[in-house]
Amino acid sequence: MFNVKFDKIALIGIGLIGSSLARVIRKNNLAYHISIATHSLRTLNDARELNLGDTYTTINSEATEDADLVVISVPIGVSGAVARDIASHLKHGAIVTDVGSAKVSVISQMQSELPKSVHFIPGHPIAGTEHSGPRAGFSDLFFNRWCILTPLPNTDQTMLERLSAFWIACGAKIDCMDPEHHDLILAIVSHVPHMIAYNIIRTASDLEKVIHSDVMSYSASGFQDFTRLAASDPTIWRDIFLHNRDAILEMLGRFSEDLAVLQRAIRWRDEEMLFDFLTRTRTIRRNRFEAGNASVSVQDC
Repeated sequence: MFNVKFDKIALIGIGLIGSSLARVIRKNNLAYHISIATHSLRTLNDARELNLGDTYTTINSEATEDADLVVISVPIGVSGAVARDIASHLKHGAIVTDVGSAKVSVISQMQSELPKSVHFIPGHPIAGTEHSGPRAGFSDLFFNRWCILTPLPNTDQTMLERLSAFWIACGAKIDCMDPEHHDLILAIVSHVPHMIAYNIIRTASDLEKVIHSDVMSYSASGFQDFTRLAASDPTIWRDIFLHNRDAILEMLGRFSEDLAVLQRAIRWRDEEMLFDFLTRTRTIRRNRFEAGNASVSVQDC
């Protein structure tokens, strides 16, 4: 059994994910010291006002001094730059992880920048809301949510198990997979839905201009619930779309092909095909989500 409590945890980035981590770390007593770094002085002051950490800085390397666990929660596009900032200041034997949604890119950016004296274990907690910033976080964000770890071939098993135990202590369920597999799955279950939500808002807005009517004022709850995704942080999602480009384009191609079949059925008034399509997809939706998913233990990594 692992001692999940770390002497010092450094959180680089204190937005929704980072601030939620700070809260659950404090709540569950998972560290003796929490060090917080963010490039924005206003965000840092918010974190201090919320008492999310023990020390605060705008210099990444300061936060990571003597840290046993470093969690990088920044937009994917700056992952490599952050790794470069902290590389020479990392404690020997420290675990370095991240929360990025496109693992192939994160690994490509960070692995070559980090010293071999640390344990780099990429990760991705599949949890979030459309809100951002330190005030948006809450301690139960990770409860019963998946955290996917994508360990490298030479990852130390003991360190992997310790990081897994940390995420479990934060309330998450753990699974491990190859980075490429992760990126393909996330493209269809997260990235493409966000892209569609952003796009449908633009389509509705353009329609308003054409018909001179306030289209979105009449939107039903389904439209509002689905397009909630389009309220997410543009910087984060710009980076995700670009850094998981190949997987997203493949999933968009599959989606477009399936949508064309549905479009043809509507054009030709194919009642049988439409009813069969709606029935099958409703059954899939109910079976997969209403039944819930069984948790995976740390041993599965």
